[in-house]
Amino acid sequence: MSASGGTKAIVAALLANLSIAVAKFVAFLFSGSSSMLAEAVHSVADSGNQGLLLLGGKRAQREATPQHPFGYGRERYIYAFLVSIVLFSVGGMFAIYEGYEKIKHPHEIEHWYWPVGVLVFAIIAETFSFRTAIKESNALRGRQSWKDFIRHAKAPELPVVLLEDLGALVGLFLALGGVGLALLTGDGIWDGIGTLCIGVLLILIAVVLAAETKSLLLGEAAGLEDVRKIEAAIVDGDTVPRIIHMRTLHLGPEELLVAAKIAVRHDDTATEIATAIDAAEARIREAVPIARVIYLEPDVYSETEAAKGADPTTTPGGPTHPDTAH
Repeated sequence: MSASGGTKAIVAALLANLSIAVAKFVAFLFSGSSSMLAEAVHSVADSGNQGLLLLGGKRAQREATPQHPFGYGRERYIYAFLVSIVLFSVGGMFAIYEGYEKIKHPHEIEHWYWPVGVLVFAIIAETFSFRTAIKESNALRGRQSWKDFIRHAKAPELPVVLLEDLGALVGLFLALGGVGLALLTGDGIWDGIGTLCIGVLLILIAVVLAAETKSLLLGEAAGLEDVRKIEAAIVDGDTVPRIIHMRTLHLGPEELLVAAKIAVRHDDTATEIATAIDAAEARIREAVPIARVIYLEPDVYSETEAAKGADPTTTPGGPTHPDTAH
């Protein structure tokens, strides 16, 4: 995985979550707190998620094969989607179940200093992990807001780690609140309520992650800035006077497919057209280095045909023509 994949942030989160998970399980055994058990399972799920992200990054580096001619870049999207499923099923649903059971059968928390001490330690460790994720993300997001960065990032790892760490920190404060109220009131039901809140939080984060990674799996076009760069690189005003139409598609976070029909002059020879295409491809790769798969189709531009507008039946995902509908 390239540096932009956020490997440093993933490893920092993995180390933090493994140490926190062990501490939380120990605190649960001594205190019987359901919030501690839910948080321990949450940390185990997060550790598994970071493992999945690292595995996806490793598998995405495989060379293209005849069966998969565009390579395995989308493996990273698949594993990020699996992370959202794990977070939902293992983390969120377990926490809701455990919270319901604790509300139904409350009991006092024993050895209160265990859960409180572990939660404080976990908050410190998660803050370190979250800080690393923010630092890695700032190097990529530029002037984007955090919302736009998470929504439009083509590399899924950093948004996943950011949301996981944010959810972990909020969950820890919820657990601390639940344990604190249970100790102050002597009523274990507050511990169960805190656990329920953790479950709802994890499910909400999982839904957001699933929606964003689903979009990447379906296939997203290049960002507006890259599209403008590609368009400017193709048209040189001489050999390629204009673009008739163009499509872009991310084959992976760092691999872009560009397909365009370009206008050529009607009296250009085959050699001149081939030379123009080769030069345009070189300009595209210089302007947008991740544009690694490029297909340029020459055509004679017609003002008359252009005036008719785009034919929706030729657009991927467009409506089916009535004559061809089944």
